[in-house]
Order: sequence, then structure tokens, then C-alpha cells
Amino acid sequence: MASIVVGMSGGVDSAVTALLLKREGHDVTGVFMNNWEEKDDSGVCTSERDYADMRSVCDQIGIPYYSVNFAREYKERVFSHFLEEYRRGRTPNPDVLCNREIKWSVFLDFALQLGAEKLATGHFARLDQVEGRYRLLRAKDEAKDQTYFLYMIGQRALRYAMFPVGGMTKAEIREIARQNGLPVSEKKDSTGVCFIGERDFKAFLKTYLPAQPGDIRTPEGKLVGRHDGLMYYTLGQRRGLGIGGGGDGRRWFVVGKDLKNNVLLVEQGEDSPLLYSESAVLEDLTWISGESPVQAGQSLNCMARFRHRQPLQEVTITPIEGGFMKVDFAVPQRAITPGQSAVFYLGEECLGGGIIA
Repeated sequence: MASIVVGMSGGVDSAVTALLLKREGHDVTGVFMNNWEEKDDSGVCTSERDYADMRSVCDQIGIPYYSVNFAREYKERVFSHFLEEYRRGRTPNPDVLCNREIKWSVFLDFALQLGAEKLATGHFARLDQVEGRYRLLRAKDEAKDQTYFLYMIGQRALRYAMFPVGGMTKAEIREIARQNGLPVSEKKDSTGVCFIGERDFKAFLKTYLPAQPGDIRTPEGKLVGRHDGLMYYTLGQRRGLGIGGGGDGRRWFVVGKDLKNNVLLVEQGEDSPLLYSESAVLEDLTWISGESPVQAGQSLNCMARFRHRQPLQEVTITPIEGGFMKVDFAVPQRAITPGQSAVFYLGEECLGGGIIA
């Protein structure tokens, strides 16, 4: 049987992952990663609670456990990029970068140094191997599928990866946890970015980046309010704009950012044509197999997601000059946001993706 490190978060998915592997007779060690050390608005460090939950799970299952601190690496490799993207007026996805730079790089190296043959996590994803290449496949529970967050990891990581709960539904996982008396069987799923947690996002960002207030205008140039800083807003947003009534009485939505003049552009109505795009250009492309599935001068029809849990959308992808990829949508897409990821699929296979430029 194999020696396996399980990346444990204190949640039910990783707890059941460890339980299943232990049951199969593997030599299992639970390891808790601490990537962020600051307390939230109520003075609580959520990682302390999660670590306590992880410890009680490991004691229940009967496996040894460690805690490792990658806070410095996280700030250097993930958080600094997160801030830089917001400075540029974009909306990054740090969880995607965390998987590549921390979980499946620094943490994987740590697991291998411990003597592990495999690194298992509670991610909702599946793996198989075809002609010596590893493929990343969508989870059985489509509503929970996490391949969107894993598209930046490559063949080296997948060689060591295990996703034991990827073929299960969330309900099945909770039932196993209940039957085995795991203390996290009813624990709520964590939401949002790990270092922000439940706190006020705007207040959090303000402590790291100086705000530059400016005008809120319609695309025609009419002044309708003031914004606190372009970094606080994202395409399609309607809450927190602070614009009163007026106009035609419909709600206001963010439809663009004029970075040069520090103007936030808004329009009334959630179906504003300015919120929809027929295509996008991607940069920083990453392919699971290590090479692009479509060569220069060719196009590929496939499916895509532009945000986690979005239903798959039909697209055509075409490489263009400068290492970019053009993505044409079969149906116009709403609020395609620079800095976010577009991830591609052929059938159940996740091909990879890129950052919306």
C-alpha cells in the first residue's frame, strides 16, 4: 500500500478523503496548510478553528498529522499578484493561482520530502491516464466540480495527485462522514477567498491599496455619482454603487471602467448590451497536457466556463499572434471580466485555460 499525504482543510471533503484512504489500507498522514495568519474583523483566525477540526478528525480516524506554514510563500506568489491585478483595475482569482503556486508546488514538494508517494486532496475532480498522459476530468457532482480552479496544474502535479471524492456527490460524502462519526459531517462549506473569509472585502482591500475616488458616469458621459476606487467594482455589479433613483427607474449596473480617466461606467437594466460580449482574448495560457490542443492557423470547437459553477458554454478557440487565444462565443456572454479565468473542456476532460485579457 502507498504512503499518502492528505491535504486537510478542516472540512468534510478532505476528512472523508483521509478516511477512505485509511480504510483502503494506505499509510495516511494528514497535513494542514496555513497560508494566512491575520485575524478577521472579529479578531478570530479562522485557520485556528479549522486546524482544531482537522486534529479531531485525524484523532478519530487514527492517523498522524502535521501543520505547515506557507504564509510567506503565499504572500510572495499569490497575494502580491492579487494586489497587482487590482491595481490594474482587473478582478483576479487567487484560488486558481494558489493551486498552482502553493498546493501543487510548495505543498507537493513538502509531501514528497515527507516520503509520500501521493498527495490527495478533497477536490471535486477526477483523473485518468491515456497513453502515458494524465487527464483532469470533471467531477461526478457537476454542481461541485472544481476543475475550474485546477486548470493551471500540470503533468508533474497530476502524476502525484489523488482526488478520492471526485466520483461522489456532496450528499454521499456527508453521509459517509455521519456514518463514521466524523465531527465535521455537518460543517458548512467555506466560501470566498481564504485570506478574506467573511470580512468586508472593500475594507480589506483598503488596508493594502490606496483608493482613488472618482466619477460614476453613464456611457454618454452623464454624471450620476461618485465611486470609492475602481478596484472595488467588477463588471455586472449592481450592489454598493450608492446611486439613487433617477433615469428610467431600473437598477444600475457596472458596464465598464475608464482606467485612464478613473471613471466607473454604469447603465440601467441588467440586460444592457454593454454587459455582453461575443468574444474574448486570453493571455497566460496553461494546458493540462503540456501542449495546446489547437495549433496556429486552426480552430477548435469546445466548451468553456468563465466562472466557477457556470453551465458549460459553446465556444470556438483560435490561437492568435503574440501567444494569445481568441475565444468566440456561440451565445453572447454576460460580464466577461478581465483578470478572471476561462477554462476549456472537451467532453468530461478539462483541457486548460487562460486569463481574460
